[in-house]
Amino acid sequence: MDNKENFISFTQYLNIFKKHMAMIITWMCIGIVVAVVVTFGFMTPKYKSTVDLLVNQRTNDVAAQYNVQQADLQAIRTYKDVLTKGVILNDVLKEAKQKDNYTGSIDQLKSDISISNENNSQVISVTVVNKNPYVATDIANMIGDVFTRKIKKIMKVDNVTIVNKATVDTDPVSPRKKLNLALGALVGLMVGLMIAFIAEMRDTTINGEEFLVEELGLTILGKVNHLNLSDRDYNVARVVVKDEKDPGNWQDNRRV
Repeated sequence: MDNKENFISFTQYLNIFKKHMAMIITWMCIGIVVAVVVTFGFMTPKYKSTVDLLVNQRTNDVAAQYNVQQADLQAIRTYKDVLTKGVILNDVLKEAKQKDNYTGSIDQLKSDISISNENNSQVISVTVVNKNPYVATDIANMIGDVFTRKIKKIMKVDNVTIVNKATVDTDPVSPRKKLNLALGALVGLMVGLMIAFIAEMRDTTINGEEFLVEELGLTILGKVNHLNLSDRDYNVARVVVKDEKDPGNWQDNRRV
């Protein structure tokens, strides 16, 4: 019984979708158009560039190599924190303003920087995001240069080198155009379905025998044919009698 009810419910939903398919597709198109307008008209493209720093203290003592490596891994935590401090970013900000006419503040610069490091990896990746791909690349390389130069004085150790300089990438990382268009279509679909179901819930008309039998579970006892109100004789019962003696003689008897 439950399976039958579920099947009927699914059929109802499918019928609603078919009935309002044109309207639902229209709302999907509206959602895509809105997504296109917002994505290409109001959202500023942003680009990213990454510089990779290797933390590796040089030593000729093979026996001490493991301990040195573990010390470098422990130092990475500190280095990740130092990279976002003013001791590094103040110099980077000053240089960026001179070279690229960077107009952001120190807080803005800090928010544009992200630092990542894989587990047990001695490589620190510094990624910079900016609306200009060339500015993003310059700032990333500036961070690498300033950090490798200043960390020697701060930590009294020379164990940081740049292994991969940042390069210009003209493919924006945001907005994500395809994702935004897909979300626009999905929102339009949801709006269209919601309107369709609301319209069905407010529709109290009976559309046929199938609705009475299948939807409401009622039994048909009889039918009343539709009367055309434009017919003047819709309220008159007409009886035509043929004269057996004179086949050409017809009598038209009417009864109201």
